[in-house]
Amino acid sequence: MAEAVLFHHALGLTSGLLDFAEELQRAGHVVHTPDLFDGKTFDSVDDGVAHAEEIGFGEILSRGARAVEDLAPGLVYVGYSLGVLPAQQLAQTRAGARGACLIAACVPVAQFGTSWPPGVPVQIHGKDGDPFFAPDGDLAAARELVATTPGAELFLYEGSEHFFADPSQPGYDAGAAELLLERALTLMDVV
Repeated sequence: MAEAVLFHHALGLTSGLLDFAEELQRAGHVVHTPDLFDGKTFDSVDDGVAHAEEIGFGEILSRGARAVEDLAPGLVYVGYSLGVLPAQQLAQTRAGARGACLIAACVPVAQFGTSWPPGVPVQIHGKDGDPFFAPDGDLAAARELVATTPGAELFLYEGSEHFFADPSQPGYDAGAAELLLERALTLMDVV
């Protein structure tokens, strides 16, 4: 059994992400779902990103760090899109990280340190045509992370939907979401 923290995307803590957390819990894991937006949810990426910008990305990272202050080390950090920022930061900088699962985003490792921590497994999942997971941005960062980190895995799924693993969103792709869940559970079962 692993203990994980799932950080939400720019639409907020949607019912679909809570469903994803429940799937992980049904498999025997403990999952925390902090709300970085204080209960606000949005219908569009633009509105959610505007809210995040209003809060400030530094504050988003601080809220993520505060969300785990009272939790013991040894967590798996799961982030979806915007939630990758605190998930990746904590996986790279908080002692005792057991793993990371980054969905639909990845930032360069240099954003939070000089290298990925040795022995911390990481999976990155994204759609190959997702404009937010662009080849010259997030996808390039993901490829670099995989190329420089033993055991790091990048999983690309066909399509362009950004919120493909959130069943509450119109771009939900049940097949890709099921495969992502299966792979995330494999990671959590071995950490």
